[in-house]
Amino acid sequence: MTAAAATVDGALGALARAQRSALVVLAIRVVGAALAYGVQVLLARLLGKAEYGVYAAVWVWIAILGHGALFGVGQSVYRFVPHYRARGQDELARGFLAGGGWFVVASATTLAGLGGLALWLGRDAVGPLYLMPLAVALVILPLFALQDYVEGVARAFHWTALAIAPPYLVRPALIIAAMLALMAAGAPADPAVAMIAFAIAVALSLAAQAVLVLRRLRRTLPPGARAHRVREWVAASLPIAAVDFSTLGNSYIDVLLLSLLLPPEAVGLYFAATRILQFVVFVPYAATAATAGRFAEAGALDDQATLRAMVRRTVRLTTLATLATGAAVLLASPLLLAMFGPAFVAGVPLLAILIAGTVGQAACGPAEDLLTMLGAERLCAAVSVAALALAAGLGLALIPVLGTTGAALAMAITAVTRGAALALAARRRLGLSTHLLARDGA
Repeated sequence: MTAAAATVDGALGALARAQRSALVVLAIRVVGAALAYGVQVLLARLLGKAEYGVYAAVWVWIAILGHGALFGVGQSVYRFVPHYRARGQDELARGFLAGGGWFVVASATTLAGLGGLALWLGRDAVGPLYLMPLAVALVILPLFALQDYVEGVARAFHWTALAIAPPYLVRPALIIAAMLALMAAGAPADPAVAMIAFAIAVALSLAAQAVLVLRRLRRTLPPGARAHRVREWVAASLPIAAVDFSTLGNSYIDVLLLSLLLPPEAVGLYFAATRILQFVVFVPYAATAATAGRFAEAGALDDQATLRAMVRRTVRLTTLATLATGAAVLLASPLLLAMFGPAFVAGVPLLAILIAGTVGQAACGPAEDLLTMLGAERLCAAVSVAALALAAGLGLALIPVLGTTGAALAMAITAVTRGAALALAARRRLGLSTHLLARDGA
């Protein structure tokens, strides 16, 4: 076999594996989105519109602080570990896996402690509605962060189903079971009890996932010598952390601003629309989960043919799947929102705006993954931080005038602008065209 033929075979094999992984992720996320939707409907029905808004705001803080506590380690694990294993540097892979785990535990625990101190000092300003739910959220924080890291470890070894099934299938099912069990035991239906149910679900799903990942690790990467390149890891992880913080901010800045500027009822209405949006968002997520680590592998081997082929296929399939899913969700949205309660049907126009922004962003391609996996994480961070500033500025300008519609418009405009800016950055820095209209991916 010639070298050229071997390269083509390698590219086709990588594409086939990535496609299979993407289909697995897609299937899990479809079922997971349905479960998550069921959780939100149940909570909205049990708590009522205003208290559901309180729960939503506190949940957003868990998501931001829990993911943010990793400071980029949750993503850099599936950049560095595949890179080291592709080059036969198993001692560095072991060092990163162990060091990353200890760092996440320490970071999240410290953050929870500081949050507890801030909550105690500002308890009068926080108010009784938010005080107990936030206190429970601080207990959840280290567990949530550690599960995020374990997911990243599984993705680094392409154990796609093991990476995402516990947080997206097992955890929502456990939330429902725990909430019903607590109420059957006499607990009231309020945001604090809902947070306790969430804590139980995170703890149990994390325990199961960690045991399974550790078992596979012992077989795939047996215990042995460890090596550390802390300076290199920190230098790469901090820009990724900036990207992660800004991505989280872009995902949740709308809910945070609404919780500051509008009453809890408006927050609950908007949050319900964003939960249904997850049926659409999981399509780009599936592509990321399946291909990000493979981008790192191809980059480590300087396999440009595989990179270009994966980029072309990813953007085309992702855009088409996002558009089709978005259209189907929008058609079903009156019924889906009515399940939360009759008042939630008013969220249909908000959902339409948010879906349009998601489709536009998908058409810009996997530029964020490429920049992060191939060493241009600082540029990606700069673009992402600028996008967060844009989202905050638009939100502050539009929400007081247009209310929840202003929040949706701000997020849709920011999503498309961020996607286009990242695509331009990938083209200039990496020589890879990621947008839908690119002909050859280069």
